[in-house]
Amino acid sequence: MGRPFYVTTPIYYVNDAPHIGHAYTTVAADALARWRRLWGDDVLFLTGTDEHGLKVQRAAEERGVHPQEWADQTSERFREAWRELDITNDDYIRTTEPRHRASVQAFLQAVYDNGYIALDTYEGLYCVACEAYYTEDELVDGSCPIHGRPVEHVTEENYFFRLSRFEQPLLDHYESHPDAVQPEGKRNEVLGFIRQGLRDFSMSRTSISWGIPLPWDPTHVTYVWYDALINYIAAAGFGTDDERFAQYWPADYHLIGKDILRFHAVYWPAMLMAAGVELPRHVFAHGYLLVGGEKMSKTRLNQIAPADLLADFGSDGFRYHFMADQRFGPDGDFSYEAMVARYNADLANNFGNLASRVLNMATSYCGAVTPEARENGPLVDATRLAFSGLGDGYARLDFAGGLAELWQLIKEANAYIEAREPWRLHKVGDRTAAEAVLGDCLEVLRVIALLASPVIPRAAGELWRRLGLPGTPEDQRLPDAAAWGAVATAGAPLEKGSALFPRIDAT
Repeated sequence: MGRPFYVTTPIYYVNDAPHIGHAYTTVAADALARWRRLWGDDVLFLTGTDEHGLKVQRAAEERGVHPQEWADQTSERFREAWRELDITNDDYIRTTEPRHRASVQAFLQAVYDNGYIALDTYEGLYCVACEAYYTEDELVDGSCPIHGRPVEHVTEENYFFRLSRFEQPLLDHYESHPDAVQPEGKRNEVLGFIRQGLRDFSMSRTSISWGIPLPWDPTHVTYVWYDALINYIAAAGFGTDDERFAQYWPADYHLIGKDILRFHAVYWPAMLMAAGVELPRHVFAHGYLLVGGEKMSKTRLNQIAPADLLADFGSDGFRYHFMADQRFGPDGDFSYEAMVARYNADLANNFGNLASRVLNMATSYCGAVTPEARENGPLVDATRLAFSGLGDGYARLDFAGGLAELWQLIKEANAYIEAREPWRLHKVGDRTAAEAVLGDCLEVLRVIALLASPVIPRAAGELWRRLGLPGTPEDQRLPDAAAWGAVATAGAPLEKGSALFPRIDAT
């Protein structure tokens, strides 16, 4: 196997139903994981569910079931959503699993033994929906800044994590690792928060029972956020499998939404420092997917489930839209109409049309077998540039920018066909010239199927099959497989097939 590459999504809270915001992060992580596998990396791609805390306990009580039963039911909704979207996670962790519990207790004990946890009394304002405390000045009109709900006044004896001791170590870390938090605007936000001064925070509860007991004081359970963050090292084997942990940790990328940036770029690295564990290489925080200009939420009734869109767009159409329609980082506004427009323009008119016209002509003019691609055909440089541009996009997690480079190759191939008119060459009896043009275009289709496979795996795999190529795009290895003529295709049987992406009528 190649070098280890570890990418994570947040673990999603089981009280939520899967919506396109969750899917946005998960599809991005999946595309990145698939891309790294093409390079031969030993990929660990993790997602899962966060199942402890007061919100889950209350939801279960309202339904007259045990919290574990409620978590079992709701966690499965996320598994099903990811299956429908062709997500290829290598692991799926649940915070109620024995391995997670073992890792949490080992981690807590290490932080406690190192002197960074102490007993104290806490009085503060708590948002049950966030499972987080806020100060008065962080509230908006007296309510939670994230959910817009009233907060609760809580007083209890808790164990506290000594976050205040990590102001300078965190600033030093981010100075020596300037790309550890991305994009840059989010890094500046994190630095600003740290420089305002860090306060110790409560990391245990006695008022609830649904959580992981502290190993040195079982009358307290671990605060849900402190528990949840540890999933990233639990899945890598912390405290349970030293060899696996040494192989995969530190994570290459934690992909998160910007609303949980503070937890991942301030609390989590401080916790790891306190336990003497290496920090993740990168935390990348993307913006919200807005609907009608507003963040999705249950209270606004504007959450959109992936299943609501799959019937119209299919898995590939869904995945492509959220990777290509906006840069991974800033907020983006979702609309059904924009999704239809993107699908028709890029997938039906460009990708699908190129595949259809080339395969139709090659089947008719070349006896349904692939002619030889010229070593130095006019599309060689465009193919090389597309591969380079797509790779640069993945390196920056600019999926939209990278895909635009690949789609430029599709446009150039379509323009090349218009300029060379292989149908005219065939009509006048110049079979050699017609086969040369179509051989070039079939080789472009091979490279496109390979390079598009992390984002539109079904259509890429089907195109690969129609090109008569052995195996699947996922079997190939970059960079060699992306080189012009890397696969001996001459004589491969071709199949026309139906439209890969039938146009959608939005009316």
